[in-house]
Amino acid sequence: MPTKYPRVNLVVEPPIHLAMQNIAHLEGISMSAVARELIKEAILLREDAALACFAKKREKTFIRKKSLTHEQTWK
Repeated sequence: MPTKYPRVNLVVEPPIHLAMQNIAHLEGISMSAVARELIKEAILLREDAALACFAKKREKTFIRKKSLTHEQTWK
């Protein structure tokens, strides 16, 4: 029977494995669920960092006199 989600094999160092086991035990979830949540969090952190970098670059070119007000933007 096919699974709902694609599978990924993961190899980690012993300290990371132990930390994941501890999280799984404390939260009462599987190691797979721990890995899935940690990967999701890592992706979100990378996205946040990329967006912050993009915003910083855009901020350097911002000219207040040429900007639109909230009302002008949503007309």
